[in-house]
Amino acid sequence: MGRPPTAVLPAACHELPQPRFLNPVPSRAHSTATGPEKSPPRPQRIVVAITGATGTLFGLRLLKVLRGLGIETHLVLSKWAMATMKYETEVSEREVREMASHCYAIKDLSAPPSSGSFLHDGMIIVPCSMKTLAAVRTGFCDDLISRAADVTLKERRKLMLVVRETPLSSIHLDNMLELSRAGAIVFPPVPAFYSRPESIQELVDQSVGRMLDSFGIHCDDFPRWQGFEWNETKRK
Repeated sequence: MGRPPTAVLPAACHELPQPRFLNPVPSRAHSTATGPEKSPPRPQRIVVAITGATGTLFGLRLLKVLRGLGIETHLVLSKWAMATMKYETEVSEREVREMASHCYAIKDLSAPPSSGSFLHDGMIIVPCSMKTLAAVRTGFCDDLISRAADVTLKERRKLMLVVRETPLSSIHLDNMLELSRAGAIVFPPVPAFYSRPESIQELVDQSVGRMLDSFGIHCDDFPRWQGFEWNETKRK
């Protein structure tokens, strides 16, 4: 008998349009067929988790930027994330969920990000509470955020913790140090003032842009350091 005809994949299975990068990142095929033909590369995807720490504006902006770049996002909201968001923004839970490509319940440990076989390009917990930080450090996977972070570390993928707390105790610092040694990126969203931001949104944009830099996603939505500019405007 001859070989069966090769199935034709529907258009929806093909790679999403390339997002707009300053320095384009080449697509990567993550699965290879046993025959001479290769499966089409999957879209670039990022797991995003939002906890109840202050700074939910960073998480919302990150989702919007990734969506604008055509990058697939898998969102997990903690129990207290929406409670904090209601104090800091006017965005509804429905609107937040619609910003992401996929959204999962915090207690759904059967969701795709809980398994190492689910391929993604990294995870960002933004903002990251000290409770979540401690859970990830100890491997205490009692919800989907801590489990997905644990899986990201064990699979040697990028994990970023956008920690929000001040001042920091020795316990906090110890947890950050251990996670940094394990390969995680600890990213306190410290604002840059060299661009002379005129709004909170500009500060948020700069931090979100720097977060994405660590994942090789270089957007141009914020000013970058170009060295000292000695002119009349800067002297005023």
